[in-house]
Amino acid sequence: MGLLFHRKYLTTPEIWRHPPGQSETRGIVASSLAGTLSCAAFIFLCMWTGALTVRSELHLAQLVWIAGALPIIFSNIVWIKMHPLLGLSHSLGWLARFVASGLIAGWLLGK
Repeated sequence: MGLLFHRKYLTTPEIWRHPPGQSETRGIVASSLAGTLSCAAFIFLCMWTGALTVRSELHLAQLVWIAGALPIIFSNIVWIKMHPLLGLSHSLGWLARFVASGLIAGWLLGK
């Protein structure tokens, strides 16, 4: 998704941490770790609630996305000069992350 809207990042370069061409390794590592921890937390939530069927995992992914990721990204769009298409791609990325994590949890831990 980010590839589709990459040019939208360049319309507001002042809001991104580094100018184009500077190393972003530290930020990439930190955000990757945060994403991994969120997936682990979601898998734990699936185990804790007993949501280990495909239907329950998808419902839980949708609820967590609506309650957590979507409001934060919407706030970013409203208060930061972030293009709405970037918000759309970021929010769909979080939904995909939760769905994939839930399905993997069900596959690995299913009864």
